[in-house]
Amino acid sequence: MAKDTITSTTQTSKQRRKADQYNDPHHNYRQYWDGREYEHAAEEIAIQRLLKGKRFDHAVDVGGGFGRLCLLLEKYATKVTLAEPSQQQLDLAQDFLKNHPEVERKLLQAGDLKFKDASIDLLTMVRVMHHLPDPSPEFDEIARVLTDDGYAIVEVASYAHARNRIKHWTHGKRIPAKPVDIRSEANKRNKDEIPFVNHNPRTVIRQFEHAGLRVERVLSVSNLRSTTLKKHVPMGVMLTVEKLLQQPLSSVYFGPSIFFLVKKISK
Repeated sequence: MAKDTITSTTQTSKQRRKADQYNDPHHNYRQYWDGREYEHAAEEIAIQRLLKGKRFDHAVDVGGGFGRLCLLLEKYATKVTLAEPSQQQLDLAQDFLKNHPEVERKLLQAGDLKFKDASIDLLTMVRVMHHLPDPSPEFDEIARVLTDDGYAIVEVASYAHARNRIKHWTHGKRIPAKPVDIRSEANKRNKDEIPFVNHNPRTVIRQFEHAGLRVERVLSVSNLRSTTLKKHVPMGVMLTVEKLLQQPLSSVYFGPSIFFLVKKISK
């Protein structure tokens, strides 16, 4: 097992059982995106940049919720499958994707995708990593289902973003290598509360390598994520700046969201 793996087999099993947390009838994930138009658009900019000039037979959006990104993936793939562990999200997707009946919807866990070996040539996993203290099983599964020339886009909620690094630097501390649980103390004490972690991108890269995945490109995303900026700066201006910053700031993992384009390592 990789040096940076921090979750036991028992914990991983529990993590998998709780992967359908979005079945809570009091939580409508589609409504969560109200007011987050900037973040959604920033993610679409990143995906478009990473996939520019590419075309795929079968794209799978893992943990894609109600299908938010499936419409974009249709522009790059002949077939799109939404692989989601929450039945409630799939029910929401039925309405969201009502004009796109060709998008297949499957109830699947990220760590057990059920697809044949080497059968998927594009896989996306966005806003899933923050629920995975140890993503090793999911990375192994990505490597298993990807074709030899396939790609995966994995988004990572980064603990090493600029504000955290400044805060740690002023206190003479280094950014932790292991994932950081960012839940409130009350939620940490609640055994039924789902994991919510931020990762160190450098650790994630090593975990990719351990699973047989090689990082091809990195983008820093949602670099201007700020309630104040969103209130006072026009959306068009924010997205123009965002587009300019994603590549230059990638080497320092500036933003709160890091997008990795990965490919299976040839054996």
